[in-house]
Amino acid sequence: MKDRTSIEATASVSAYTTTVSWRRRDAVFSDNRYSREHTWTFDGGVVVPASSSPHVVPIPLSNAANVDPEESYVAAISSCHMLFFLGLAAARTFVIDSYDDAAVGVMEKNENGKMWMSRVTLRPKIVFSGTSLPSTADINALHHDSHAQCYIANSVKTEIVIQAA
Repeated sequence: MKDRTSIEATASVSAYTTTVSWRRRDAVFSDNRYSREHTWTFDGGVVVPASSSPHVVPIPLSNAANVDPEESYVAAISSCHMLFFLGLAAARTFVIDSYDDAAVGVMEKNENGKMWMSRVTLRPKIVFSGTSLPSTADINALHHDSHAQCYIANSVKTEIVIQAA
């Protein structure tokens, strides 16, 4: 496995692309009663059905079955933290059998009255196995280091709280 310095040296500049597509179809549009359903197409070809959140735009103009931007934001933070945690744990020879995070994002008004994702709470449940099991201090250090290295956490002003089980 590469050390952290060599990973950073090879990943100094990266670009990430996605295509977001929406179509009016038969809606009038100007009456504000149009579907917010759309798709996200990622560079690998995966197409994700997306929509506004039903907390923001009521059903049927939103589709609760689709991913919304707020959910994806919480998922991106959780996923980034998890990926760093897995890599750091493997580097320390800890074996992880499963990692499940029931992450929650909280939207509220900021000091200017604008809605924003003020806090994301990560609640990972991690199952370790093998002969080298981490102590509570080891797990806390892994979470601390994962948070410090997470690209997404380093890119946002949202408070990120980790409540490890």
